[in-house]
Amino acid sequence: MGYRSAGLLRRRIEEMAPAKRLGFILQKESKWFYRELAFELQRQAEQLRGIRANVVIRYVESLSPSELATAIDEMRDNVDAIGLVAIDHPEVNRVIASVNVPVFALLSPLSSPHVTAYIGIDSRKAGRTAGWAMARLDRTEGAVGILIGSHRYLGHEALESGFRSYMREFAPRKPLRDSVVYLDDAAVAYEATAELLRANKDLSGIYHCGGGVTGALKALREAGRSRKIVYICHERTPVTEAALADGSIDLVINNPLDQVADRVTQMMSRCLTGKPIQEQVGTIAFDLCTSENL
Repeated sequence: MGYRSAGLLRRRIEEMAPAKRLGFILQKESKWFYRELAFELQRQAEQLRGIRANVVIRYVESLSPSELATAIDEMRDNVDAIGLVAIDHPEVNRVIASVNVPVFALLSPLSSPHVTAYIGIDSRKAGRTAGWAMARLDRTEGAVGILIGSHRYLGHEALESGFRSYMREFAPRKPLRDSVVYLDDAAVAYEATAELLRANKDLSGIYHCGGGVTGALKALREAGRSRKIVYICHERTPVTEAALADGSIDLVINNPLDQVADRVTQMMSRCLTGKPIQEQVGTIAFDLCTSENL
């Protein structure tokens, strides 16, 4: 209606919204991916109208279940809801069961029945999509290697399972090597990829489900095989964008962080204001990135 005090009324309404602290436990702060996720969580929380959100970020530097459990335990009494990226482990699930605030699993699901909801992509579907791409991009009889961050990440496990499922169904003659676990660390990914290349002279493809892409790329480039092997990985970052552009990566399956942050903060707001959450799985559609759609 053009009422001149509409802005003032809007601010007064926002000031009446309850103040809530949203806690997030993310992986290594040194990784661009998690810093970007933290930025998106803060940005989306600022746009909430049901609550006045204050975002608290805590980073853990390893996949140690005891470090994750300690982080949850230290945060539990200081926030109104927790979102976390975590491995699935009895020690982690034990602490989650004792927390009296809503807990949301981000990017990788958790088996604990005490988790309020999971927000992320359908990992099995993403893994099968990677298989679909590999079967079409690599028409040779060479072998395919699989790098997996950790089987304790249920998301990584589902990516691997989906990939193998598709290849078994539609490319049954394509040899798949045993998966190599590299603890989601770039330095270990470098060693794992270098060994994979040394042990398999016929290697024609790599599916990399997890972080640490810089390590794998370094090994491929040092071996002079970065553009000779079909390389499919996850998450659009400055590193993967540059590698897509120069041909070192063929396909990136991306988890849109802005959508993850929007969904989890909205779900937290509803939960903390007594509104029902209609879904325990907030599935985010993933993107397919190539050199031609950067």
